[in-house]
Amino acid sequence: MDLNLLLARWQFGVTTVYHFLFVPLTMGLSVLVAILETLYVRRGDMAYRKLAEFFGRLFLVNFALGVVTGILQEFQFGMNWSDYSRFMGDIFGAPLAVEALLAFFMESTFLGLWIFGWDKVSKSLHAASMWLVALGTTLSALWILTANSFMQEPVGFVLRHGRAEMVDFFALLGNPQLWVEFPHVIFGAYATAGFFVAGISAYQILRGHHPDLFVRSLRLGVLFAAVFSLLVVVMGHAQAVHLVSAQPMKMAASEALWKTSPDPAPWTLFAIPDSANQRNYLEIQIPYALSLLAYGRLSGSVPGIAELQQQAVARYGPGDYVPPVGVTFWSFRIMVLAGVLMLILGIYGAVLMWRKRDLGARRGFLRLLVWAIALPYIANTTGWLMTEIGRQPWVVTGLLKTANAVSPTVSALDVGLSLGLFTLLYAVMAAADVYLTLKYVRLGLESTEAEAAPVVGVEPGVGV
Repeated sequence: MDLNLLLARWQFGVTTVYHFLFVPLTMGLSVLVAILETLYVRRGDMAYRKLAEFFGRLFLVNFALGVVTGILQEFQFGMNWSDYSRFMGDIFGAPLAVEALLAFFMESTFLGLWIFGWDKVSKSLHAASMWLVALGTTLSALWILTANSFMQEPVGFVLRHGRAEMVDFFALLGNPQLWVEFPHVIFGAYATAGFFVAGISAYQILRGHHPDLFVRSLRLGVLFAAVFSLLVVVMGHAQAVHLVSAQPMKMAASEALWKTSPDPAPWTLFAIPDSANQRNYLEIQIPYALSLLAYGRLSGSVPGIAELQQQAVARYGPGDYVPPVGVTFWSFRIMVLAGVLMLILGIYGAVLMWRKRDLGARRGFLRLLVWAIALPYIANTTGWLMTEIGRQPWVVTGLLKTANAVSPTVSALDVGLSLGLFTLLYAVMAAADVYLTLKYVRLGLESTEAEAAPVVGVEPGVGV
């Protein structure tokens, strides 16, 4: 592989994985903070206000990091992927413009009102501002995924002068890929926030810090974790069914399925793929399971990599159309394993709540919830790796190869230097994020109480 292309792909992977650590949490956490504040407004219970302020502070730390890392993403498109930008500009422009002008504008405006509006605007208006922040983050995700869905499954365009030009804006919004990908991402974001709130609340209860208050956010977090972990699985299955017809090579690579499967198709639980010899070692298979995953029934064979490669050569000309099988195969399985553990923990917690058991007294379960904060992050990251690496060698499926999308005039040295700079910068920001998050978690509710308390003996405007 060309060194310039290799470094550009590494830079995109590093910066995007880092950016995607913050996005799902902020999308989901905005909704949970809005719910906590709404409970405060409706019931007049200060406990919910304290919880909304506490988790709102953690939301702000992660939101700020998400914005900064997102800006670098757009910078990258222009620097390292100029041929991609020329090819996709007409398609990418409209969704990203709407995202910036509508969704991000809404998020920023009402987030400012929420930060500075405590006790200055009515309680209802203040709570509504966080709901509008949550709506803005959801709309932002919709427009970003509209653009990404085109890269997975191009619709509503014509090829003219070597560029993809949009002819039907509503076809982009009606893209079938969008309507399996968007709910999957949103439900994953809500599950991420559910485990985050449940895990932080469990930690506070274990250390004896306001357990009577944090048990309320614990219940809300567990409920979110259970409901949305289940919905993530449901939408994941819908996405897999769509994948068989829309991107069969990605499905075959995620299964390390070198030859077309028998009917019914078994699902490979474990294997060591050998791409050089196109075979697997130490396979452990579950009968019927791949047919069920791919078609939602116990019959049907799934096309293999060899057959799909021949079809691609016949359609697109000579070339290698097989994505990195090992990474696609294992990222899919790690995502599934993390998702199953999330579902088991969430359902177990929901059953305890349904049987009216005291969640705050289950110390073993509380310790598990603290560690389980990592599970959705693992699932989100490996899911994204499977989605994007499984599409290779295409950056826009069937239209533009990744090798033809990289900037031809930017040297490998330039890309290497910027990769090193971004990696270092991101490491510093990661350290800052971890420091601030741990600081506010350890301070607990005292951090919000200290800021809310009046300073005795000091008049406004008088310096100390």
